[in-house]
Amino acid sequence: MSRGLADTVTIADGVRMPLLGLGTYRSADGDEVANAVCTALELGYRGIDTASLYGNESGVGRGIRESGLAREDVFVATKIWNDEQGYEGTKAALHCSLERLGTGYVDLYLIHWAIPPLTGETWRAMEELLEEGLTRSIGVCNFLPHHVEPLLAIASVPPAVNQFEFHPRLQQPDVVRYCMERDITVQAWSPLMRGRVNEVPEIIDIAQRHAVTPVQATLRWILQRGIATIPKSVHAERIAENADIFGFDLDAEEMAVIDALDTDERVGKHPDQPPT
Repeated sequence: MSRGLADTVTIADGVRMPLLGLGTYRSADGDEVANAVCTALELGYRGIDTASLYGNESGVGRGIRESGLAREDVFVATKIWNDEQGYEGTKAALHCSLERLGTGYVDLYLIHWAIPPLTGETWRAMEELLEEGLTRSIGVCNFLPHHVEPLLAIASVPPAVNQFEFHPRLQQPDVVRYCMERDITVQAWSPLMRGRVNEVPEIIDIAQRHAVTPVQATLRWILQRGIATIPKSVHAERIAENADIFGFDLDAEEMAVIDALDTDERVGKHPDQPPT
């Protein structure tokens, strides 16, 4: 069995998504994000996550090209922003994202937040974009079960992925269980609580036992939970550190200690209150 950055999960027919990818939220367009992407790919990462909102798709595309890797060797995900949703808006939004990325297609296209009045038409357009080969899979972000359920009722193609906030202080077990029971892959954003895992005594203790950092212990815990994740960094040493999590395992007791840290504490918006 593979253990490393090559590890993937099947999210749709013929589509395998890396379990560990690079997030690019708040990575500035231009040199900053391009260098981060290129560094990650040189280190062995094969998944890159961006979004229309981030304003850095051009830099992400540049980083992929500068890596020298073939397009098919990099898993690229992007997202449609709230003011782009609806049938026509969704079609236009992906074409704009592809123009900025310069990748020809994306491997995963996601609805960034649930906007219930528009979800049906947005999803209809996404299914057509899938048929046209402009994306290899489609999914959602920040969807709770009461957002997913009406979507499943109308969808010809169910969402492959649900990307939402998940970390030791916000584990959302009901949402995780709901998705896993329906073969929707869970992907964690903000897995490191914006760096605050470095301040959690229980995680510090577990990390010291394995001679790793609290960040590495947290990412190992997430992957052992069967959840994919996309930690963000623009610093080469941090990007490397985040990837160096395959040489150790947390035992059942250590897993349980981190499982018990859930306090329902968010660092981002609640899915029922999407940003504008």
